Amino acid sequence: MAQGFSLKDQLFNAEKVNYLSKLFANAEPSFDAPEFQDQVMSRLPELELKERMAWIAACLQQAVPGDLPAVAPVILRALPEPLDPSKSDDDFGDFIFAPLGDWVADIGLGHLDLALGVLEEVTQRFSMEWAIRPFLNQDPDRVLERMQDWCTHDSYHVRRLVSEGTRPRLPWGQAVGLKLADPLPLLDRLHGDSTRYVTRSVANHLNDITKKDPDLVLGRLDEWRAEGRQTTAELDWMTSHTLRGLVKAGHPEAMKMLGYDPDADISVSIDLNSEARIGEALEFSVDLSGSGAQPVLVDYIVHFQRPGGKTSAKVHKLKQAVLKSGRLQLTKRHKLKGDATTFKLIPGAHRLEIQVNGKIRAGVDFDLLG
Repeated sequence: MAQGFSLKDQLFNAEKVNYLSKLFANAEPSFDAPEFQDQVMSRLPELELKERMAWIAACLQQAVPGDLPAVAPVILRALPEPLDPSKSDDDFGDFIFAPLGDWVADIGLGHLDLALGVLEEVTQRFSMEWAIRPFLNQDPDRVLERMQDWCTHDSYHVRRLVSEGTRPRLPWGQAVGLKLADPLPLLDRLHGDSTRYVTRSVANHLNDITKKDPDLVLGRLDEWRAEGRQTTAELDWMTSHTLRGLVKAGHPEAMKMLGYDPDADISVSIDLNSEARIGEALEFSVDLSGSGAQPVLVDYIVHFQRPGGKTSAKVHKLKQAVLKSGRLQLTKRHKLKGDATTFKLIPGAHRLEIQVNGKIRAGVDFDLLG
């Protein structure tokens, strides 16, 4: 990421606010675009990303006052053309429309059917996964019923909203009171979708569930494979993406589902090829040996020192491969960034471990130098 890059400034800035104001000015003659822009920009620079969304929504409410029945026609007239329907992935939309979801949620809880109709349209310009969640908490049965219709919607953005909006651990999203199994009938319909944008969301949803109930997810994946509604290649990808958290944790049944034997007779040796110093790299080589051409999934785990004498382990992917003639040799150069803002390295005793097919096979201690 380039130095000085600001995501919040890229997504919400004067140019974007001007664009939004013009859309509403064209939709509603009484909308005062210059006043709206001045009000938004008076506070926007001091706010963080989510705060900017809420602030723009609040300014829109002042510029177009009223409850949802009065405001909904204005919102719908202001919307640009839907996102390109010929695409199938990587088309999240323009963040400047995210505040419309906050706006609808603020004034629409007493008008559920109308609110869902507006969100159905807005999500075709920008995902309304956060905005749908207050409605799920207010009336889950009616929202889930509407989502049954959305599962066959012509727009893959609406279909994705079904899965993404009901995720148990949606990033930035309000917690929802659904049971883990409540959205599964919807995922049963969506897992066979033809677009990666939808199937990735389904896999992410299942990955959320694995944090609480791995068996529920493993059973569902087995059922979907038996149904044969999704292509083998796509379901294989979904399975791998779904089980990534369980793979890091070494879950044996997840390993078996992906074709790796946790009980395989494999021996591992580790050689450290250099001293480890903050700002440089941890260089090491790994030698695996076993019988035959066994598939292996190799991870490495670094146990870092933390303040107060505690340690924390971070799992990293190393290699998915097959032992050739019973052998596999790997090398790795793990950067030890000294200027990272999210994880500060502390000199002292550390440990490196190698995990193969979900089981720790070897480990070596080393000192991290300052």
